[in-house]
Amino acid sequence: MLILKYMHILLVTIFANSLCLEANNFRRYRFVVKEASYKRLCETKTILTVNGKFPGPTLKVHKDETIIVDVFNKGKYNITIHWHGVKQPRNPWTDGPEYITQCPIQPGNKFSQKVIFSKEEGTLWWHAHSDWSRATVHGAIIIYPKPGSDYPFPKPHAEVPIILGEWWKEDIMTVLEDFVASGGQPIDSDAYTINGQPGDLYPCSNNDTFKMKVKYGKTYLLRLVNADMNEILFFGIAKHNLTVVGVDATYTKQLTRDYIVISPGQTMDCLLHADQDENQYYYMAAKPYVNGVGVDFDNTTTTAIVQYNGTQQIPSSIELPILPPFNDTASATNFSFSLRSLNTKLHPSSVPLNITKRIVSTISVNVFPCPPGQTCAGPNGTRLAASMNNISFVNPPIDILEAYFYQINGVFGKNFPIFPPLVFNYTADFIPLELEIPKRGTQVRVIKYNSDIEVVFQGTNAVAGIDHPMHLHGFNFYVVGWGFGNFDEENDPLNYNLIDPQIRNTIIVPKNGWTAIRFKADNPGVWFMHCHFERHLTWGMETVFIVRSGRGPTERVLPPPADMPPC
Repeated sequence: MLILKYMHILLVTIFANSLCLEANNFRRYRFVVKEASYKRLCETKTILTVNGKFPGPTLKVHKDETIIVDVFNKGKYNITIHWHGVKQPRNPWTDGPEYITQCPIQPGNKFSQKVIFSKEEGTLWWHAHSDWSRATVHGAIIIYPKPGSDYPFPKPHAEVPIILGEWWKEDIMTVLEDFVASGGQPIDSDAYTINGQPGDLYPCSNNDTFKMKVKYGKTYLLRLVNADMNEILFFGIAKHNLTVVGVDATYTKQLTRDYIVISPGQTMDCLLHADQDENQYYYMAAKPYVNGVGVDFDNTTTTAIVQYNGTQQIPSSIELPILPPFNDTASATNFSFSLRSLNTKLHPSSVPLNITKRIVSTISVNVFPCPPGQTCAGPNGTRLAASMNNISFVNPPIDILEAYFYQINGVFGKNFPIFPPLVFNYTADFIPLELEIPKRGTQVRVIKYNSDIEVVFQGTNAVAGIDHPMHLHGFNFYVVGWGFGNFDEENDPLNYNLIDPQIRNTIIVPKNGWTAIRFKADNPGVWFMHCHFERHLTWGMETVFIVRSGRGPTERVLPPPADMPPC
């Protein structure tokens, strides 16, 4: 097996050398992962950054462009970088999730990551995909139309990235280590942030609050990213409406509301028309949406200021937007599932109609019994966990992609179930303890190339029913249906939207409900699927799809880079 692997490496080196001239034509970016000192909430601490910036640098590309990002790890922790929502056709090698498609970049080492853009157009983002480093290692990606092409809406006067995040006074690695050791929930963040700043409602924050200057009568494109770790957010601007024109780098029919809902992992393009009294300031604000019973969360509000040009003095009081209550499920789902894809000749929807395989998966918060001799902070002295189809995912010792490509046995199994192994009333008010304990495992589902796949995410009320933002690497998908309660395989598909469903890479599954997605498996490789709440990912709410290569040369996984990080 080792001889086979080294033969592969030799062939890859030859292949890579033959592409040197081509690679030189790609634009290159330099990402230096390093510690930097930042002061927030009256206290200074050292955080992990890219190029010393928080949030990190914004990448600006055009549709169908390919770039190279040279990632230098000058920090003290292992790191990987994921290009969230970039499909990376046939190129899972630089997708980024730790122990799924690569082993981490160790301190002092470098990895040159090819990022292949294809059909994406709009706003995406990049972030660390190892431990909890993404709390501060993240930034926006702006994908413009091809040169000579236009937006499917009037060109805005200006474009403004708005990155929503979280801030802990405690070192984020300490937060992770303590929460894993305890078996309970992580400590709450101390603030939410807008473009790295908490805003006026937090101590020692007024002077650095982010300010967006606008001109009366002009229209602005807000490129929103929810980079926070564990909370879905409501967002709005006082006395202004927002018109959604895109989500997850796909265009939508215009939807105008006085607030939006955006989960971790999601991006949204919104038009803001500056049509209010230009002698006033207006708060933009974000606050959490959480409806789980007994779920701890940071119930605070981050703000920034919209300032009209010509306003000289800050008013004595600035009006906040009216956002729904923190547990308003009706408002959250009404917005989230009102979005529709644009579905025009230039931006069509091609929803798979003849499904090859339907995969139904429960997504659950679970518990494990506390090991003998330990004290655990989960419910009734247990350890909290999470699962898909009752399997709590365990990271392997080497990455799954390498094991699959080099045919290394014993790293993963191929038995991820296509239907819940335990059938019960998933959303009942009371669920017996024996149904709350999952199995541990590293199981994947192998999918035939070009098959049409439907995945139904079924939320459960095990331990704590809550919304889940589910993210699939390597693909966009069509959100064809959703509902509360248990999915009805016979009747619910009759109400699917197969005409203009929203196109996403991350979708919210409502508390004690279900969401159905469809996609064509036309991207060969190893692709991660997981909840984008970081605590749920740590607990094991994830699995992997391996899409087999097709028959033709353009249907096969590309050879690995010569500088893949060693395991």
